[in-house]
Amino acid sequence: MKIPFNKPSLSGKELTYIKEAVRRGHISGNGYFTGQCQKWLEKQTGCHKALLTHSCTAALEMAAILADIKPGDEVIMPSYTFVSTANAFVLRGGVPVFIDIRPDTMNMDETLIEKAITDRTKAIVPVHYAGVACEMDVIMDTAKRYSLLVIEDAAQGIMCTYKGKQLGSIGHLGTLSFHETKNIIAGEGGALLINDPQFIKRAEIIREKGTNRNQYFRGEVDKYSWVDIGSSYLPGDLVAAFLYAQMENAEEIYEDRLKSWQLYRDGLEKFYKKGHFDLPFIPQGCEHNGHMFYIKVNNIEERDKLIGHLKKEDILTVFHYVPLHSSKSGKVHGRFHGEDKYTTKESKRLLRFPMYYGLKKKDLDYITGKVEEFFIGI
Repeated sequence: MKIPFNKPSLSGKELTYIKEAVRRGHISGNGYFTGQCQKWLEKQTGCHKALLTHSCTAALEMAAILADIKPGDEVIMPSYTFVSTANAFVLRGGVPVFIDIRPDTMNMDETLIEKAITDRTKAIVPVHYAGVACEMDVIMDTAKRYSLLVIEDAAQGIMCTYKGKQLGSIGHLGTLSFHETKNIIAGEGGALLINDPQFIKRAEIIREKGTNRNQYFRGEVDKYSWVDIGSSYLPGDLVAAFLYAQMENAEEIYEDRLKSWQLYRDGLEKFYKKGHFDLPFIPQGCEHNGHMFYIKVNNIEERDKLIGHLKKEDILTVFHYVPLHSSKSGKVHGRFHGEDKYTTKESKRLLRFPMYYGLKKKDLDYITGKVEEFFIGI
């Protein structure tokens, strides 16, 4: 493929730091570079505590345990999201209650949350699609009035803000992803951001297989043992070493992706104004990170034809989530509250373009040119 959908890249000292981790003699969990990554996250986001995990999925699973999800407890979330958002709670016996999205941002419709609340509701899980923030003021107000937890799925939202606040730092808990398709990468990797200090001690225990190992090494207990449920949610320090090098160059990566995002938008503006497709919408007060660029065409048939046209030109584009409520397991483990007015319809229109650090202008011009070529031919 001449232009892949994603291309993992080195941004600086990744390989040097991996060698350093080996030299330090600690490449399992909770090593030197894990600590450095956590300090960076705490400074960047302003959270009380950041815990590096081996994936965003792991961070969500930890959040579900911290939320004390029991069988039958309900968790409100969008259906238009990755399976991990729901699966983390289903593993605890929870019931995902899916609500419709807004067609402008593809985020959960905050005005529908209150009607979905029952006496079994325990948490709200906003998903910040493409690094564009949900309406967190409304979500936090609703959660406060009903004594619910808010767990932000900010997998795509590193260095994005809502009214000046970093995504993942607004709810009681937040989760981030460092998967190779994200802005700052480690191959696999994630983090749990703890914004309510009451969760810190238990989160450390859950992350260390349910033991108080961290407290032991800090000299807070004279021996460590099994004290709670948990699992091995730690990443190895080789992963953290790679990630820390990316964090050191986070601003450069951020600016590079924003530049590519804007070049896409500028290159496609003419055909957007002619009504051929919709472009991403960024609400006032939201700053995104250029994580994703997409268009929304008229229907799924047109989308499939455009995918095929671009593939013939050696450009790999992809659609995104199949709504969870229409999936096999979604029908078994969750339910959709209200009307599916936009979730299915908008998901069938959306097409994602190549986006990665180091994407060249000539390649961006080539892509937008081939998109124009397609719509001229219609």
